[in-house]
Amino acid sequence: MADLQDDLHPSTEAGELDDLPASFTAEVLAPEPYTPVSDPDDTPLRRAQAVLAAHPVADGYSGLPWALKHLPWYDLEIGESAVDTDIPRLREGHVGALFASLHLPDAVTGDRAVGATMEQLDLVKTVVREHPEGLRLAHDAGEAIDARNCGRVAVLPGPAGAAALGDSLGILRSLHLLGLRVLTLTGASWAGGPGLTRFGEEVVREMNRLGVIIDLSGASPGTFRRTFAVSKAPALCTRSAARALRPHPANLPDDLLAELGAAGGLCMVPLTAEQTGPTVRDVADHLDHVREVAGAGGVGLSGTYDTGGAHPQELGDASCYPRLVAELLRRGWDEADVALLTWGNVQRVLRGAAFTARAFQSRRQPSTASIADLDG
Repeated sequence: MADLQDDLHPSTEAGELDDLPASFTAEVLAPEPYTPVSDPDDTPLRRAQAVLAAHPVADGYSGLPWALKHLPWYDLEIGESAVDTDIPRLREGHVGALFASLHLPDAVTGDRAVGATMEQLDLVKTVVREHPEGLRLAHDAGEAIDARNCGRVAVLPGPAGAAALGDSLGILRSLHLLGLRVLTLTGASWAGGPGLTRFGEEVVREMNRLGVIIDLSGASPGTFRRTFAVSKAPALCTRSAARALRPHPANLPDDLLAELGAAGGLCMVPLTAEQTGPTVRDVADHLDHVREVAGAGGVGLSGTYDTGGAHPQELGDASCYPRLVAELLRRGWDEADVALLTWGNVQRVLRGAAFTARAFQSRRQPSTASIADLDG
């Protein structure tokens, strides 16, 4: 009974981990020294191709699973015109990894959300299994690197919506065992406008223990700040640009961008006309701004292809990343910062999640707390 009571008091459990500073992985997992790979006298596009060949894009959000669910037949290996993403275009765009979204329409809630998320996760595995020459399932940084080195695109399952948990930590653990690696902290009673409830804090700690990465896209400022206070692992925003440049509700104001960067987190700028603007230059403006506010280690890319939204000119599908990188090089971005943007920052977050999980698992047992126990 004493063990159960410990699980029902997350503040006690957090105290056992006080020697781990918040987002301690940001200090431990520093970027590796960079060696230039392009000829500075080449055109920006040729330089972009060279940099991406060595440091491919880790795409933070792909809506491909939901798009494929509604197609009667598809073949991503030979090319699929009905979607924005297929293997030939991923190769042309130098995409080395992508997060496969498990998000559902807002109308899917409750038990339906749990089952539908599991179906989406099964579909991701089926798609990867049917295209072994181009895709490979990955769950951590090492597996993503192995896939890239074998000429495959690493597919990491997630993010899923918080509704997929059904307010159950047991379901969170089951989804993790099935492959889930990213969870968005919105759309649940325990992660609302005021911030995280006690159960929400327990979800964050259990995610840390498992190595599931926190996605704060669309979360309230209260949820942001409480997550930074509770989590020992860096968080992502898989679909957020700069609100200072475009006042979209999903974009981040400068104060949250600065806090995200200071916490070792990552803002992955979406390539959507609605959030960033209609041109490739608009997207580059957002990347400039996020890098300035959150730091070079706090910015990433999120294609958001196959989500139904319009994309900026010249960035219409997954093959177009070299055009964006060429624009950044024209603006004077160092190769080292481009390499962090495309690949290095996501690798750091993946390694950070695994590093934190090992620390938690040596000190904390799986939580048996429920939302009724903690939130009433």
